[in-house]
Amino acid sequence: MRDIIQIYINGEFVTPHGTELFDLHNPVDAEVIGRVRLGDAQDARIAIAAAKGAFKSWSRSPKPERIALLHRLHEVVWAKKNELIEAIVQEFGAPATRAYWMASSAANSFLDAARALEKYDLIRKVGTADVVMEPVGVVGLITPWNSNVGFICNKLAYTLAAGCTAVIKPSEMSATQTQVLLEALHEACAPAGVFNIVNGRGDIVGAELTTNPDIAKISFTGSTPVGKSILREAAATLKRVTLELGGKSPTIILDDADFDKAIPTALQVGLGNSGQACLNGTRIFVPASRKDEAIASIKKHFASVQAGEPLAPDTTIGPMVSQAQYERVQRYIKLGLDTGATLVAGGEGHPEGLGGYFVRPTIFADVSNDMAIAQEEIFGPVLCVLTYEDEAEAIRMANDTPYGLYAYVLSANEERATKVAMQLDAGRVAINGAAHDPDVPFGGFKQSGIGREYGVFGLQSYFEPKALLGAVL
Repeated sequence: MRDIIQIYINGEFVTPHGTELFDLHNPVDAEVIGRVRLGDAQDARIAIAAAKGAFKSWSRSPKPERIALLHRLHEVVWAKKNELIEAIVQEFGAPATRAYWMASSAANSFLDAARALEKYDLIRKVGTADVVMEPVGVVGLITPWNSNVGFICNKLAYTLAAGCTAVIKPSEMSATQTQVLLEALHEACAPAGVFNIVNGRGDIVGAELTTNPDIAKISFTGSTPVGKSILREAAATLKRVTLELGGKSPTIILDDADFDKAIPTALQVGLGNSGQACLNGTRIFVPASRKDEAIASIKKHFASVQAGEPLAPDTTIGPMVSQAQYERVQRYIKLGLDTGATLVAGGEGHPEGLGGYFVRPTIFADVSNDMAIAQEEIFGPVLCVLTYEDEAEAIRMANDTPYGLYAYVLSANEERATKVAMQLDAGRVAINGAAHDPDVPFGGFKQSGIGREYGVFGLQSYFEPKALLGAVL
């Protein structure tokens, strides 16, 4: 049992004013592994005041000073990567290889932001004016549980690179990971107050960040309904808002694809992070003329999808994060069965020999695009196979969703795949399984969000341009 009883304000670990204790669970067996003491609105206000005080000097810091801090933050987080991996596995249940990627990506976020800042002009000549990129102010960073340390580090890195200061409200379900990360960040000896972390509930601490007039910007990653509520509340003080929200991403397998290559890729991008990722390609579109071949190939390759203990070498799917998430996935699997979809693999209940929050990796065929399982974000290892008659129909069906975060196109002809990709409503389109690039903007169309993160596009969202116009007297 690990009790986490402090938050981080103005460069110090302090006891929160809030007194609520929240249980932390190991999703493998649902056992309680610790508790976190949650901060409240008063704690959030104290943290905001600290960030506001630190902003006065940090906003005027020279570029080399910011870059130096980002490099120190990378070093201290990288030094703690093994402890981070252990916390991610225990608290989130990610398979070991995924946990390693999460920890490494978190540390590298600071280098990514430093690289973006190095090549970013803070003062630009436009006509007769100097346009100065001013940091927007104190930023509220609200992060989810499905890649806790990664979201904290990425958002914090670009906040600091821009000269802003931060108050972070991480998911209370990820407090063990947050604590390990915070102990690392503290060792970088950042100026007091430039970042502050308050564990707490979204409707208390998150609400204070969203409504407090001293917060100039909110960067939120999470569900679309919560993102909409943040946008409404932030409007009262005209906060700048970046929202990275839900997704129901399509994977289009064109009729020229080699299924022995395309199907494993489709399963990989559909089931990443145990299905608990907004960018997963959960709708797989296959040509109707090759439907039987596609289903046979899916059955063949789905055999390698293995739910199990996170540290087992053959595990590809870990448990869901919580009982509530387990029940959500179960409801959607039942809904798929009740609405006429054909079960290809998986189904309701736990995988054989497993309990806790494990679900059976599931795939449905004979899915129409108007079914709930094809339109609503499930956030678990549940995939839908849909068929199309021609390329135009594949594009139309892929775009027939309220979301637009990510899309995937698989084809033997890259030029053809690119033409299809250009017609998809998505912030990112990966062709033939393209890997993540931290310099490329990430964010969504439609109800998948507002704004972009990563690279120069992410950095500039933390600035306001100020024009200095001069004339000779």
